[in-house]
Amino acid sequence: MNDKIRLIIVRHAEAEGNYKRLFHGWSDGEITEKGHIQAARVAERLKDFKIDVLYSSSLKRTLQTAGYISKVKNLPIIRTDKLKEINGGDWEGQPWDILPQKWPEEYKTWENTPHLHRMPNGETMKEFLNRLIEEIKHIISMNKGKHVCIVTHGTAIKALLSFFKSCELEEMFNVKWCDNTAITIIDFENDKFTMILEGDSSHLDNELSTIRNQDWWDDYIKKLDEKK
Repeated sequence: MNDKIRLIIVRHAEAEGNYKRLFHGWSDGEITEKGHIQAARVAERLKDFKIDVLYSSSLKRTLQTAGYISKVKNLPIIRTDKLKEINGGDWEGQPWDILPQKWPEEYKTWENTPHLHRMPNGETMKEFLNRLIEEIKHIISMNKGKHVCIVTHGTAIKALLSFFKSCELEEMFNVKWCDNTAITIIDFENDKFTMILEGDSSHLDNELSTIRNQDWWDDYIKKLDEKK
């Protein structure tokens, strides 16, 4: 029997928090009008992919995105709280622009030392990553030999990519944010993760992209290049 498993990881479509630039971890906003178009696009792209099982975070924005994939692939959605975004605590619902002003130390660790980061009255990055890893290992154990689609969140994907690449959590800031509905594909075989595709959003044109149309993106790319 072939125990190789393929993980097809999809970031949820544009949600209210993405559009309004609010921190939404466990905040349960819905996807936007553009988000519905993005979700339809990624579902159409996945139409010819082999997918045996479909998992989703239990938050609305992921479930709505997974709903489009579910319809195209004729698969039920397996919901799990363990694939939810990081619990932002006091950051929930706050505009991104004011985070460094109200919580300068916490924002500094968020940006530069994620292994030390704790959300005020929320999760630490280590707790968050451990929760995700535990669920990924459970999914792998339950789906040997299958192709599994997982719909989850931006920070979750960044954290998991550091794990898949065998990087320390300290290096998580080097993992680039992926766009809404971007696809990442990982193969797992013989206790080894192999990257097949990372953060690909080629099913979206420039107009449909979320991050490429926001002011912070260009500055973020410059800062990322400076850290390398």
